[in-house]
This record gives sequence, C-alpha cells and structure tokens, in this order.
Amino acid sequence: MEYFLAVVDHKGINAAASALRLAQPTVSQAIRVLERELGVDLFHRIGRGMVLTSAGQAFVGPARQVLRDVVAAEGALVDSEGLPRGRLDIHVAAPLAVHPVAQLVGQFRKRYPNVSLRLADLRDEEAGAALIRDGHCEIVFTNLPVAGPELEVEELGTHDYWLVCPPGTDVPARDPLPLTELPDLPLVIVPKSTGRTAIERALSAARKHTTPSAIVQHRESLLPFVLAGVGGTILARPMAEQAAARGAVVRAIDPPISLAYGVLYDPALLSPAGRAFLRLARTR
Repeated sequence: MEYFLAVVDHKGINAAASALRLAQPTVSQAIRVLERELGVDLFHRIGRGMVLTSAGQAFVGPARQVLRDVVAAEGALVDSEGLPRGRLDIHVAAPLAVHPVAQLVGQFRKRYPNVSLRLADLRDEEAGAALIRDGHCEIVFTNLPVAGPELEVEELGTHDYWLVCPPGTDVPARDPLPLTELPDLPLVIVPKSTGRTAIERALSAARKHTTPSAIVQHRESLLPFVLAGVGGTILARPMAEQAAARGAVVRAIDPPISLAYGVLYDPALLSPAGRAFLRLARTR
C-alpha cells in the first residue's frame, strides 16, 4: 500500500521508486502483487505512464487510512521511560520551515529521540484540512487565517515580510524602506497564497503596482531566481536574512507587512508524539 500511494503521490513508478529509495522493478512488482491480491487493476499502463483506474481511485482513501492507522499504532506506544516513540508526520508551509519549524524539530528530537519526524512541503495552504482528514499528517504549519472545519487552529506568532532584491540592485539606503519608495523592479512571485494576498494588499495601499517577472510554482525557487537577477521578491524575515547572507540586497518595509502563522490539527487524531510536539510549539 505504501508503494501504491507513492506511485499515486509522485505520479509515476520512477519518481515513486526514487522517493522510496528503491529500484523501479521492486516497486512495479509490488504493485502487480497488490493488484493480484485485490483481483483488480489499480492503474492503466499507458506507455510509461500510470493512470489510476476507477478501482484504483476508490482504493486511495482506504489505503491512506490503513497506513495512517499503522503510524497511529506506532505513535501510541511509549518507551521504557514513558516518552513517545514512533513517527510524527507534519506538513509545513515553506516560509515557516526556516523558522519556527527547524528549531522546533531540533528541540523535539533532543527531548524525544525515539520519535522520527517526516516533514513534507505544504504547497497549497487551502489543502491543510484535507491533508489531516485524509491521513497524510497530524499537524500542519501554515500562514493564517485558514479555514479548517472541525479542526483546531492555533496562532503561534507572526512574521514580518521584507523586500529582497538581486545583488547590486540600487535600493534607497533607508531601512526600513517606505513602500512608497519601492524601486521599480519586477517581482518573482508564487501562485495565489495567503502571503501573496497580504503583500498585494499592502502594495495596492501604497499605490505601487509591480509587474511579475516570473511566477514559480515552488517557494524554494524564489531565492535562486532573485539571486540570478530575474527580479525581486518579498520574503518572510527568516528567509530574507538567509538571502542577505547570500548577497541579496534586503530591506525591511514600512509600514510592515506582517502575517500570522500557526498550526492546524484534529485533537482526536493526535498521537502522544503529536501532543508533545504541540506542547513544545506553544512554549517556545
């Protein structure tokens, strides 16, 4: 089932095998065995592609639940000292990976060395509730506000967003830089998100209209594009500080663009490890 879901999530045998760190024939054979045991074809083989059959689509939900139950069973155990063990799955919006999640994971691992963490990128902030509901993870770190029907949402802090420009860009020395003095620089942006909406609102209020130089799907691509001179961008302060260390021209902004962040979770589905992680997040 894990191999089956890897093929679904990575949209192919080769990518799934790479993610699982297995040989491609191993994954292919496992899928064939699963199909024989179930008595149905889970995929249409079209050339080198894999497309879910109707039976395969119907099997995705139950397969995720089975694997979620396995992880939950492992997470319900404690070691000889009464500390959580097992695995904790978390999805994280990219701006929050640098801060606070990296620090939290480091502290958590020191306290609970028998818990392994699996962190995945939250590419769609609106998908957080579905990821928890479908068993992909226990906790989602995301920008706020976010809709989470029947889920708990807790604010943990705020991030200021700073202007990040390619090395050598002529930017007024004022820091913070008034938004009205923002240089006429095209921006590298990501598709619609909570952060982008807040940025566009602030720029509009300052009567600054910028032109996108590139729209990239993955947030981790923003900084390489900026450093290559494609355009500027606006990043959460922890990421902007990393950009400055790599040579980018960085300025705080006035008035500040601030965005709250927090966690999304279902109390009924939290393992001991999940509850311990949230306790740590609340006290940092």
